[in-house]
Amino acid sequence: MKHKNGTMVLVTVAFAVSQFSPLHLAPASAADQSGVASVYSTESGNGTASGQKLNPGALTAAHRNLPFGTKVRVTNKNNGRSVVVTINDRGPFVRGRVIDVTPAAARALGFSGLTQVILNVGEPADRDSED
Repeated sequence: MKHKNGTMVLVTVAFAVSQFSPLHLAPASAADQSGVASVYSTESGNGTASGQKLNPGALTAAHRNLPFGTKVRVTNKNNGRSVVVTINDRGPFVRGRVIDVTPAAARALGFSGLTQVILNVGEPADRDSED
């Protein structure tokens, strides 16, 4: 009986780890990605995972695994509007969502809340140009 319980725990832990492993997340390649975009909540503080201050008026975004500084063209599938954002944070951590954009980027894309988007991933920005 102990063997079955131990095995069950191991399987449960392995499943939980696989759900949050980088291999399970969206690929960080130059290939297009698509899914749901959401708007940043500014209620959780003003810092980002990159160390930059969260600026709701900037064209920045959070992605689970793209390198900080990566430029991404985000296109709203519903209206065709697009904007280039710079990745400076991690998230969103809700299944099916591929990017969190600032309120300024959401306005440029013509949505509030959630929308279907296509991401065209570019190269990381030159670190010296961000200062």
